[in-house]
Amino acid sequence: MLERLNEVEKRFEAIESDLLDPAVMSDIEKYTALLKERANLEPVVEKFREYKTTEANAEGAREILETEDDPEMREMADEEYKAAKADLVRIEEELKILLLPKDPLDDKNVMIEIRAGAGGDEAALFAGVLYRMYSMYADTKRYKTEIVSTNETGLGGYREITFMVTGQGAYSRFKYESGVHRVQRVPETEASGRIHTSTATVAVLPEAEDVEIEINQSDLEIETIKSSGAGGQHVNKTESAIRMIHKPTGIVIECQDERSQFKNRDKAMKLLRAKLFDMKTREQNEKIASERRSQVGTGDRSERIRTYNYPQGRITDHRIGFTIYSLENFLNGNIEGMIDALATANTAEKLKNSGAE
Repeated sequence: MLERLNEVEKRFEAIESDLLDPAVMSDIEKYTALLKERANLEPVVEKFREYKTTEANAEGAREILETEDDPEMREMADEEYKAAKADLVRIEEELKILLLPKDPLDDKNVMIEIRAGAGGDEAALFAGVLYRMYSMYADTKRYKTEIVSTNETGLGGYREITFMVTGQGAYSRFKYESGVHRVQRVPETEASGRIHTSTATVAVLPEAEDVEIEINQSDLEIETIKSSGAGGQHVNKTESAIRMIHKPTGIVIECQDERSQFKNRDKAMKLLRAKLFDMKTREQNEKIASERRSQVGTGDRSERIRTYNYPQGRITDHRIGFTIYSLENFLNGNIEGMIDALATANTAEKLKNSGAE
């Protein structure tokens, strides 16, 4: 590990030198790429330098213990030595985590699809609850959200809603949300007070760039249609809605939230590109051995990942057995604790796998 850290530090110093070169500074593309690489390496280098300083402190205290006769000096040196050794263990663990391969998708924007599952109108209402929760969480992270397409019910729920979240690291925060979310609650229309169980499926798709997914226009069948739905501000009756069919895969995209046909087409293309990129990524992930998969789950759409129990006021994530007893707060977008717990479990699994090599 130390050999690798030395290489990282050398590369970091070389980048810092290059960034001062006028020829590099005049090449915007190269300069931007180096700035990004420097930002990725900086946390590792800072922690490694902390490690080296702490190691030097431990060595200095050890030398005093071996050469000093004064009891008071020896006692101080002994305390410093023990503290430095404990710090070295902690810093080494932190360095192991920093050296783990970073998910190349983490910095991407995301498309999030929420579909009502089992439970009829209750499931559609729950889909609306999840959309509100994610939107409020995105606000706390200063991310921008934009609805791509909706299929509303008359009761204020969604049979389906797709929206985009834009911001640095959006995928890294939302990627653990893919799967089946289950809700247990008493519907307002239920006179007997019986608890009903409903589900909604969440799909988190990293946004794909044009260079990552090339779409042949001849593979597309595009129709203009009249908008449909429960009405409201997002629905208009002109033929500005778009239905896009990708013939090789059979993927169908409908966008109707914008009054402009051009904007709906642009959103449909972004969503199609994200879906195709997701398919490509999943095919690659299927090649990974099962023991190498993350502890927090495969992100499979059919995998039940979390239960929201209203009577008990709890949320339980079944992948890591983590429960929070603060349902209202959670549904108001305060989901950071859950996401942190999932990220920690994922990191622990990666460390276990890297140690097994």
